[in-house]
Amino acid sequence: MEKEGLREVRLSAGKPGGPDDDGDAQTGLVVKSRPKTKKPAMYKVLLLNDDYTPMDFVVQVLEMFFGKSREEAMQIMMHVHRRGVGLCGVYTFEVAETKVMQVMDFSRRHQHPLQCIMEKE
Repeated sequence: MEKEGLREVRLSAGKPGGPDDDGDAQTGLVVKSRPKTKKPAMYKVLLLNDDYTPMDFVVQVLEMFFGKSREEAMQIMMHVHRRGVGLCGVYTFEVAETKVMQVMDFSRRHQHPLQCIMEKE
């Protein structure tokens, strides 16, 4: 009998060939096998520099959507300003995609060209 990856194994208490022997010589322990779960792919969410979005707005975005402290947000904003791109966080695909969409929508509503992208880690 197969049930959820388990196989029924009869354990015989009697001696081979004795009255309790059912002819099934198989003995053992039934162990449920667990499927190996693969870790989900992770994605970096990145902010891109532009010449028009105010630095204060970038800091606000980092605090609102990425939970950064004022100090962390300032450091990331300056990194974006100097290097052209900065890491906001690393997330599963769905979370990263949502954050990118939220940042882009928020930026558009406030008439800023701030760009946010995601890259597979």
